Amino acid sequence: QDKWSPNITIGMPVLIPEDYVADLHVRLALYRRLADLDDEAALDAFGAEIIDRFGPAPAEIDHLLKLTHIKVLARRANVEKVDAGPKGVVFGFRDNQFADPSGLVALINAEGPQAKVRPDFKVVFLRDWPSAEARLKGTLAVLTKLARLTNKRKVA
Repeated sequence: QDKWSPNITIGMPVLIPEDYVADLHVRLALYRRLADLDDEAALDAFGAEIIDRFGPAPAEIDHLLKLTHIKVLARRANVEKVDAGPKGVVFGFRDNQFADPSGLVALINAEGPQAKVRPDFKVVFLRDWPSAEARLKGTLAVLTKLARLTNKRKVA
């Protein structure tokens, strides 16, 4: 399987804090494992393991897990670029391909003026996300819809 990684910009630091996992080698090993996760079940298990090993997780860990979830969904939906900001999110599809083009058009139409396709084939979802936390949650919600379209297409 082609192992590519989406480029994701949310505008917030996502890291494992030094004061949560002090040992650099352990932190690096956790980052490596996190980079290899490719489904929600493995991500949930990783999150539970972190809490078991190091105690209650700080917000940075929650952000890192959400960003990894975004990465998993982006790969599933063939999204190679995610750029979220205060006014919404832009998705760029790998090779400008989406598994269910008619489903994508229906989703964009259902969003009304809040969604559009740009001339460069990137899809824009306009939102009001003043905080990085809102961008993280909102991007996850929109990508979940895109990934569901992809899943429906694979089943059909």
